[in-house]
Amino acid sequence: MYVMEATGVYHQRFAYYLDQNDYQVSIVLPNKISNYIRSLDLKTITDKTCSQAIAQFGLERQLDLWKRPKRVYKNLQQLPRERDQIVTERVVVKNQLHAELSEAEPNENSLKRIKSRIRFLTSQEQEIKEEINDIVRSDENLKKEIDIICTLPGIGELTAVIILAETNGFELIRNKKQLASYAGLDVKEKQSGTSIKGKSRISKRGNRSLRGAMHFPALSAVKWDDNFKELYSRLVSKHGIKMKALVAVQRKLLAMTYVLFKNKMTYNKDYEKQKIACKVKE
Repeated sequence: MYVMEATGVYHQRFAYYLDQNDYQVSIVLPNKISNYIRSLDLKTITDKTCSQAIAQFGLERQLDLWKRPKRVYKNLQQLPRERDQIVTERVVVKNQLHAELSEAEPNENSLKRIKSRIRFLTSQEQEIKEEINDIVRSDENLKKEIDIICTLPGIGELTAVIILAETNGFELIRNKKQLASYAGLDVKEKQSGTSIKGKSRISKRGNRSLRGAMHFPALSAVKWDDNFKELYSRLVSKHGIKMKALVAVQRKLLAMTYVLFKNKMTYNKDYEKQKIACKVKE
């Protein structure tokens, strides 16, 4: 079996080659490898020693085998990432336009070119959205999966697409805790006795696209859904840190997409109340 570290997109071509030639492959997140290497107390870090450490890691652990992403998920993974790049670039250009308009005597030709670039980027974003819609509409099973996830508050079609594409339809996800770790939303703590107690924070060592996709849905869920609003308010009143509470909402929202997907059920905001009522009757 071949074990490799996930390095952005640069490991993918070799992984595809190995899979095409019927070799077993396991792809490990970089944070797991780096934590393992630190446990070895290596004095010299080179490509050779890192390769040896990765091989040793594979021999010691029972790793899940990597599976080639379904083509539909692979296409859907690339398109939202491209859209994010375009949106980021458009923000930069809009800032340039604002700066140019703030000049005492703005150059009219410069303004025309900047506005033209903004229109071009907007048209490209629209093309990507249409392409995503075409892919979703052409796959009935995918459409059903997305419709189920979209019953969650704050989750729209684009967010659902990102979640499914970045997890390959939750192919290698075994539980909610593993999903949070994969997204980099798992909590990292440092504590030793009573003398050392660092601030708990999310690891951010995971899938950046998946983690970023949960920010705005969490804001919407807190605003419009009583369950998430109650969770957010309770956590803010507990430690007074709004962002920490919002991250907890992101984590719960992502976990619920996994639960709904696996159970093929839609979101029921009264589920917890009904469960408590059933226990009382018993």
